[in-house]
Amino acid sequence: MKFFLNGKETEYTGDPSRTLLSVIRNDHHVTSPKDGCSGQGYCGACTVELDGKAVLACVTPMNKVEGKQVLTIEGYPNDLQELLGRAFAVKGAVQCGFCTPGIIVRAKTLIEKNSDPSNEDILKALNFHLCRCTGYKKIIESIRFAAWAWREKQKIEMPKGMGKVGTRMIKYDAVTTALGKRPFVDDIQIKDMLFSALRYSDHPRATVKSIDVSEAEKVKGVVRIFTSKDIPGQKRVGLITRDWPVMVGIGETTRYVGDVLAGVVAETEEIARAARELIKVEYDVLAPVVDMHDALKEGSPQVHPDYKNLLDTCVVKRGGNADEVIKNSDFVVQGVYETQRIEHAFLETEATIARPVGDDAIELFSCTQGAYEDQRQVSEILNISREKVAVVQIQNGGGFGGKEDLSTQGHVALFAWLLKKPVKLHLSRPDSIRMHSKRHPIWMDYTIAANKDGKLTALKAKIVGDTGAYASVGAKVVERAVGHSSGAYVVPCLDVEGYASYTNNPPCGAMRGFGANQAVFAVEVAIDELCEKAGFDRWQFRYDNAIENGSVIATGQELESGVGVKECLLALKDEFYKNKNAGLACGIKNTGVGNGMIDASPVRIKILNSDHIRIEHGWTEMGQGIHTMAIHSLCEETGINPDQVKIEVEVDTRAAIQTGMTTSSRATSLLGNAIIEAAKKLKEDIQSEGLDKLIGRDYEGQWACDFTTKPGSPGKQVTHYSYSYAAQLAIVDDNGKLAKIIAAHDAGKVMNPTLFEGQIEGSLHMGAGYALCEDLPTEGGHIQSYKLKDLQILKAKDTPELEVIGVEAKDPYGPYGAKGVGEIGLVPTAGAIANAFYQQDGVRRRKLPLFRK
Repeated sequence: MKFFLNGKETEYTGDPSRTLLSVIRNDHHVTSPKDGCSGQGYCGACTVELDGKAVLACVTPMNKVEGKQVLTIEGYPNDLQELLGRAFAVKGAVQCGFCTPGIIVRAKTLIEKNSDPSNEDILKALNFHLCRCTGYKKIIESIRFAAWAWREKQKIEMPKGMGKVGTRMIKYDAVTTALGKRPFVDDIQIKDMLFSALRYSDHPRATVKSIDVSEAEKVKGVVRIFTSKDIPGQKRVGLITRDWPVMVGIGETTRYVGDVLAGVVAETEEIARAARELIKVEYDVLAPVVDMHDALKEGSPQVHPDYKNLLDTCVVKRGGNADEVIKNSDFVVQGVYETQRIEHAFLETEATIARPVGDDAIELFSCTQGAYEDQRQVSEILNISREKVAVVQIQNGGGFGGKEDLSTQGHVALFAWLLKKPVKLHLSRPDSIRMHSKRHPIWMDYTIAANKDGKLTALKAKIVGDTGAYASVGAKVVERAVGHSSGAYVVPCLDVEGYASYTNNPPCGAMRGFGANQAVFAVEVAIDELCEKAGFDRWQFRYDNAIENGSVIATGQELESGVGVKECLLALKDEFYKNKNAGLACGIKNTGVGNGMIDASPVRIKILNSDHIRIEHGWTEMGQGIHTMAIHSLCEETGINPDQVKIEVEVDTRAAIQTGMTTSSRATSLLGNAIIEAAKKLKEDIQSEGLDKLIGRDYEGQWACDFTTKPGSPGKQVTHYSYSYAAQLAIVDDNGKLAKIIAAHDAGKVMNPTLFEGQIEGSLHMGAGYALCEDLPTEGGHIQSYKLKDLQILKAKDTPELEVIGVEAKDPYGPYGAKGVGEIGLVPTAGAIANAFYQQDGVRRRKLPLFRK
């Protein structure tokens, strides 16, 4: 059959049922359309034009394409690309950018038919699309802006500026990203590259008796099949605890359905995935351990033979005997609160390419959240020194914590190392849901008390988190839940115990909020109940009990300065009293891993030419804007004009700029401070010699926090060097629909207003889904659905109106007073929404999600 691809006649002689997306990406290397849902027809990232109509290429078979015109962004005229790309960049609609090219195609077809679309028209068009980063608000604004430019025949100009902190500088690489020209890992093509797929366990807990690969090996195009016996080094990996097997071997026991038993390498991805289905496994099936409470009971089967089911315990007790204080308090409420397991659902599924370098080294292209963690663990698997493993961190399509654990990197490195050929491993959407860690389901028994003067007196809680099959960072998540158990309030007496439990459910690890949002949901709903019982005003009670400079929080840390909770509450006061169905909640979230661990960031600034500078650092860009923050800091310190000097950013372990995982909202503060340090000498040299005389020089800087303490340790408590603060107001209309969220957030210093708003709006969207309907239910350790649709992520039409208010209470350690904003955005959201619905219908809800279709 023949068809036209971007104006060029093209012949296709393959399987007529093969999808258009597969053909244009894999045969023609046209990569602006993305694979986000693996043929489920739900995310919209694959959208292309077919005879002028926007269609989903992942569900369009080639037999529907014959004789037709297929148009992608690559085929748009340059001026049209410029208009659309700039509209999205200027309005701040580009975060990770994975979904953006598909949305731009949809926007173009909408504007062609209707150059003045209404809000309803845009929402209807966006119903075919998912975005996990932005909250849709800036996407809608971008489409309106593009329509205006189209209608008025206006050219969209890129704003000029000096890149100073606090200005709306365009996000780094935004236009290129919007148009799909910046490659993600799965877009990268390497000569003679092979492809791979993984064979997973059929059971959450079973002893593997045999693995028969004979039928799979017969498939034409299969190069080799690997099992655990092929691993030359460490067979287990882990961020903290080395308990996660790269592959489960014969005679060993699986611990969840995402355990890998074998890996197939073949000439194409289709062949590899087909062949893995032919691998036959014989098991001795065992009863899985699936209840977190039962797992902690004496006599429960052990998930790991070498570890008890209790992964970790965290206890905070201070201020006396909580039982006595509660007994003597005027008002007491008690309740059990539960939160659900959540899938990160980043639009870009995990992918890694590995290729040998000479006979004794290897290079990885990874969408990781921690290039140096990849380097460490891969070197252990291959049994080679770390310097022989180079990891290039490719800007990824969303992470939210779900790309911290090693997933595809170890397997594909093994395949490439042993074959001495480049190999790609790209997970399908079902594989991704099956394999990576999730947000913890947490069970919380809370008792809080207050006196008749409206002051909190005590809090007692027991917290249990289901960390699933492997440790990941589960112990730290429960530690954070305990450390944030009193929310943003002063509570003189606390008795809080937290337990992380191994089960045979999917592993749970880092996800945006990291235990704080679970704890804050419980404490905020409890406070509303306490106010009702005692007759306290809900806003005033929160204001009177809110932490401020000099307050002591749950961990025992005294906050020095920069505590903006009360300012956030004041920003919402008028709207709270205007709306009868308003729910209020406050939030606190640590910046940095802290708790006795070192937070550090080095940086190197290379002067490549008089108009070209490179910033080398180790932090992952996954949509949050860390590269943009780096450029802001450099421009602020040196006066370099980003419109006149090209500033590029690179993350490659060969640069030896070692940092930890991009997590805990810490990258902006750590990297910003490091750049300030490096720029001191650079600024002096520019002033004395001029930039053109500095070509070839490097300027290095570092900032580290090494003074935090572990919770419960003796002496002065400094569990984290910085915290972010917020207050949110959720408004439900009389029909029981979440109508609006107003979020007041203390950023310390808003480094870039557009990016700040985008981070909070995206967090609110994620937090609203978390509160209302998102879930990843399991039964007997089995995930109930691998469909993106069934996660019930909010689409644009379901997202409430979002309003973001910036508050600036300067942090004592952050660059220019800045605090992390990536995680705090959804910490108060579920509590505010639950409280709003109570005001509307009188039902006190203590379990998430509040509603599920």
